[in-house]
Amino acid sequence: MNSVIIAVLIVGIIALVCGIALAIASIALAVPTDEKAEAITEMLPGANCGACGFSGCAGYASALSQGKTTNTALCNPGGGEVSKQIAAYLGLAAGEVEPMAAVVLCQGTRENATTKMRYQGVSSCKMASQLFGGPKDCVYGCLGLGDCVNACPYHAIHICDGVARINPETCRACKMCINTCPKGLIELLPLNKSRAAVLCKNKDKGVLARKECKMACIGCMKCVKVCEAGAVTVANFNAHVDQSKCIGCGKCHEACPVKCIDILNLH
Repeated sequence: MNSVIIAVLIVGIIALVCGIALAIASIALAVPTDEKAEAITEMLPGANCGACGFSGCAGYASALSQGKTTNTALCNPGGGEVSKQIAAYLGLAAGEVEPMAAVVLCQGTRENATTKMRYQGVSSCKMASQLFGGPKDCVYGCLGLGDCVNACPYHAIHICDGVARINPETCRACKMCINTCPKGLIELLPLNKSRAAVLCKNKDKGVLARKECKMACIGCMKCVKVCEAGAVTVANFNAHVDQSKCIGCGKCHEACPVKCIDILNLH
């Protein structure tokens, strides 16, 4: 028999044996399909942001399918409608999803904040912050290089006058920008409710903070003294508002000598 034909037959037999072995292995090692989890995944927005506390939409769907959680209201981007769909499918009571939007707690614009150097490196807040905290004198302020812009899957963030600004109408509270900001300047606030927010994260003493930014919190405690709801506290020379206690009365804003506290009504 021709040696070429023999070689072809040998290769063909080997391929056949390997094919059969792979077919048997695929059957033996097959992972059972969770049809319920797949159906729930289809209902979710597919942002895979992790705001629910699980490893993306598939992780949340799997947890719901297996009964590891019965909370259908963990998906901020999906909102109340998705919560109702999942609840109806699983026969659960639909959880309430409070509408939220992200806010950048900084007013360190080019006019307000001073700079210590001219940065010409990679256009990334994370990279720039590793060089003496960034080009601004205030090492706690927004660098405006757009890491949050690139992270936002809903195109809700833009850089305005050197500071990131978020459009509450298009924000879906997915927390991608929160997880990306190296300065920790972004927080979620409730939509359609008047709430106070301290638009500064500077932790330096008052005199130094004011030199670094005209709108910096000086930790004077005046906001704490006038807040009847006990929502305002000061730590490390910086005020903070507990949103669960704030009633939006505006007294902290009126008392603040710097006006770094604002009453926001996101809508």
